[in-house]
Amino acid sequence: MNCLSRSGSRIPAVVIVLVAILGFAALRADDLPYRQQKDVVYAEVHGTGLLMDIFTPRGKSNGLAIVDVVSGAWYSDRNKIRDHTMAQMYSIFCSRGYVVFAARPGSKTRYTATDMVQNVESAIRYAKEHASEYQIDPARLGITGASAGGHLATLTALSPKEGKPDARNPLDRRGTAVKAVGVFFPPTDFVDWSGDGKTAAADVLGPLLFSGGAHGHTEEETRAQARAISPLYQVKGRPEAPFFLIHGDADKTVPLAHSRKLVDAITAAGGDAKLLVKAGGGHPWPTLPEEVKVLADWFDERLK
Repeated sequence: MNCLSRSGSRIPAVVIVLVAILGFAALRADDLPYRQQKDVVYAEVHGTGLLMDIFTPRGKSNGLAIVDVVSGAWYSDRNKIRDHTMAQMYSIFCSRGYVVFAARPGSKTRYTATDMVQNVESAIRYAKEHASEYQIDPARLGITGASAGGHLATLTALSPKEGKPDARNPLDRRGTAVKAVGVFFPPTDFVDWSGDGKTAAADVLGPLLFSGGAHGHTEEETRAQARAISPLYQVKGRPEAPFFLIHGDADKTVPLAHSRKLVDAITAAGGDAKLLVKAGGGHPWPTLPEEVKVLADWFDERLK
């Protein structure tokens, strides 16, 4: 839908909605429902710190927390924090008493998908290790993310790791299992991206599979690794955590079939999975905060 300005030129509706969101944020800047700690180092990889922002409620805590995997197109920078802020992710969850650990797992220019999953695991372990500090229950931790962040959150949740009680690093003593998984439009099948049996585009897939890209690797190696980073093929038993996926039926970036197939696979394995289809929803859509509220309702039910 387009709208007309006073000059008669058309202004996309999405621009109007974003202006409204930004205007709201500006008006409420001194009265947000959270306090924000920026660039907290939650782990170290090869001498480089991994960063997260931690959002804590100004009001009463509900004793629960969410790990928000902040990644878009497998890039992780402060712009992605901004995007999630505009979607009112932190305002909505913190107003209900949640602590949100907004973890940035790194970008595909430096990390493969397997590396990024390990970084997400470190973020989960950090949240659990610091549970008493933030007055949260480490056994009732949720995880979320959108697009690439949803992919990494889902892949991590489907392959939980046990903690190592004798580990030198205190974080490694914590397991990576979460209590509930709620994500937006996640890629779940890199082997059959569009339903035609072909893998995802090489420029997207290569850096996610191998350090330095797929050049020099056989097609067999590429497909095997594409399968390994696809959440769809990691449903190898009944997942303990429930899953809630939200996906638009007009998404031209990640086909809706990605979410449908994962929900079907989890359900077939005896797990609990639900899909909400947003009519006309793209990647993303202007009224996304409405679905963030629906997601928060779902986490309320599953974590409380």
